[in-house]
Amino acid sequence: MADDSIAVVDLELCQPDRCNYECANFCPPNRTGKECIITREERFEEGDVYRGTDDQIWISEEICLGESCGICVEKCPFDAIQILNLPQELDENPVHRYGENAFALYGLPAPEEGRVTGILGPNGIGKTTAVQILADELAPNLGNVGEEPDWEQILEAYRGTALQEYLAAMRDGDVTVARKPQYVDQIPDQFDGKTRELLERTDERDALSELVERLGIAPVIDQPIDTLSGGELQRVALAATLARDADFYFLDEITPYLDISQRMTVARLVRELAEEEGRSMLVVEHDLAILDLLADAIHVGYGQPGAFGIITPPKPVKGGINEYLSGYLENENMRIRETDIEFEEHAPRTATAGDVVVSYPALEKSYGEGEFSLSVDAGEIRENEVLGVVGPNGIGKSTFAKLLAGRLDPDEGAVAESLDIAYKPQYIEIDQSIRVDAFLASITDDFGSSYWTTEIAQPLQLERVMEQHLTDLSGGERQRIAIAACLSKDADLYLLDEPSAHLDVEQRVLATSAIRRYAENHDATAMVIDHDIYMIDLLSDRLLVFDGEPAEHGYAAPPQGMREGMNEFLSNLDITFRRDERTSRPRINKPGSQLDREQKTAGEYYYAP
Repeated sequence: MADDSIAVVDLELCQPDRCNYECANFCPPNRTGKECIITREERFEEGDVYRGTDDQIWISEEICLGESCGICVEKCPFDAIQILNLPQELDENPVHRYGENAFALYGLPAPEEGRVTGILGPNGIGKTTAVQILADELAPNLGNVGEEPDWEQILEAYRGTALQEYLAAMRDGDVTVARKPQYVDQIPDQFDGKTRELLERTDERDALSELVERLGIAPVIDQPIDTLSGGELQRVALAATLARDADFYFLDEITPYLDISQRMTVARLVRELAEEEGRSMLVVEHDLAILDLLADAIHVGYGQPGAFGIITPPKPVKGGINEYLSGYLENENMRIRETDIEFEEHAPRTATAGDVVVSYPALEKSYGEGEFSLSVDAGEIRENEVLGVVGPNGIGKSTFAKLLAGRLDPDEGAVAESLDIAYKPQYIEIDQSIRVDAFLASITDDFGSSYWTTEIAQPLQLERVMEQHLTDLSGGERQRIAIAACLSKDADLYLLDEPSAHLDVEQRVLATSAIRRYAENHDATAMVIDHDIYMIDLLSDRLLVFDGEPAEHGYAAPPQGMREGMNEFLSNLDITFRRDERTSRPRINKPGSQLDREQKTAGEYYYAP
């Protein structure tokens, strides 16, 4: 194989007990007597430590003919093989490779004192691997699989770069790291106790009291960790990380389950820690508005998820995000996506005037004296529309969804019992070890049909997870399966609660397209609750806006047009957006800036010309 190609075997998908080794039998080099595709038992000697089982395959990258052949890729019944050409401009060795025929990472982000560095890229591209290396949790092997890394070789490889000094300090044990995990819903599995006990262990800067107050987690400080919501867990995890006294802070996804006001608060805290105390901050984030506001520079990650990833040198934030959205990296002269990710430039589409599908009366729900209460005015949801639902956390959006879905009974008012609702909850709990294809087949008779494949499976990128078990999926994979399961049902109303959580930028656009197209093609009705302003903007015909006092009382007026709804929602938060002149993507205005003041005076918080 040429030096600019790699072979990747997904050991989770490779199932030799269920095939006849079609990959090896049809491989052209194998048929001429060469050992290009053989079993791992044949490849490795006794005593070798290697990944996979004896009967799984190994591919010789020296003998393989490369992507231009691709016969083994086509013949594998489980899509376990990838033969990929690396970019021709890539003239460096991997920073790290997990094994022969395994994922390879090229390039590393460079933390800088007093600055916030962002990483933007799809899931599975090596962002977490990069951070594990910078956090001294994983020693980079420079692509030399099976060899112990030599620090002198590592430092020589990065001599003269911005990373040399950092890596030397890491080698000498002079770098301390604080890290916030990506999936905060797993925290209760790792810690059994009250929130205060967890946080007090981390208060190395004597900053915990201020963090608790600004993040609004005082009401849960004495609650057991396993009783907290996703948004509360996210803020607790952020407080625990930012309270530590570290040289380098790594924050893996700071926005899931947080409303836009909370996201702004977190962005300010991170920036203050960098600017006022000179700490190095590295943030992986998929909310472009927050990343834009937060970072001083960004690295773009691209490649083939699960196979190889490339981290670019740092780019200016605005230019880097715009290049990522356009799918073309200018300095690298590299097209990383066939099409642009586009945003509507002008005011939103005219609301539909279809038949009424859901007509709900005024509803009241209280959780008890002194507890949260919700009041919802009577309203209608129409056929062939997507109704976006926005508002702060703890304001009753999910409660309203459960009232419509029949999972809660209102104190006053009644929702039609004949209403058939497909419901994707906010927090996805999976407790059955069943294969994805079997799970989805149990939900719909259309599973595997050309329609289902084209309209649901392909847009949600489900092909490569079909034979995995639900319990083995990542958070983003679970989210896409949950969206697919919801859309696969025959229902009057499709109700999706925070479908953007743990999805990368491209996956959010694809999920948005799948939901939107499904509603249009089937005259279906969808209601989507989300905090990602971009997703709500791209998806919705009308808005249902919730307001009130979080955790105390919530209120929702009837659904309204997008312009009116966005202005009401953002005016409640005192936040304005502008449009990027190149991509039309919404960008948060700096509070108090000239644009911010002008738009507030004009009453245009979002759809400003």
